[in-house]
Parts: sequence; C-alpha cells; structure tokens
Amino acid sequence: MPNIKFSYFYRDAGNYKQFGYIIFSDPDDVDIVQLEILIRNKLIDETWFYADQWHLPDLHFDGWNNQLDNTFHEFDCINYTDEATNT
Repeated sequence: MPNIKFSYFYRDAGNYKQFGYIIFSDPDDVDIVQLEILIRNKLIDETWFYADQWHLPDLHFDGWNNQLDNTFHEFDCINYTDEATNT
C-alpha cells in the first residue's frame, strides 16, 4: 500500500524557494483526489498555510526580512509514493 507525500515550499520576497515534504502512511487507502480537495479547502485561498499551525517543518530562510518576506508556506501537491514515512 503506498504512502502519501505532501509537498510544499516557502517563497521569499525575492522569489527564492525552499522545498519540503512530509510522507504519511495511508492505512485507510485514502482517495488522493478527495484528500487534495479537503486540503485545499483548509488553505488560505486554496494555496497558503502557516507551517507551525499544520505542525510541519518551517522552510523559511535564515536571512529574514520582516518588511518584505511573508510568513506563510505554499501547498504544492500530494501524491502516492513508495517512499518510507518521515513523520
């Protein structure tokens, strides 16, 4: 049974990006299309979220500019994977 890979990234004011992902087990064989709909409904404008509120690793760069850089992360995609869980 495949696991589920949740991919996301952080984009700073200069459009530099850092990518990350979390791999969850899927013992209930969740429908990936329905899961993406559920996730997008929980996001800000179906795209953004605060990593700490979702209990995901923060991907902000070390050089933070409070006046330019935003605080949220962006959802990229989810898919099935044979990779091992990392949560």
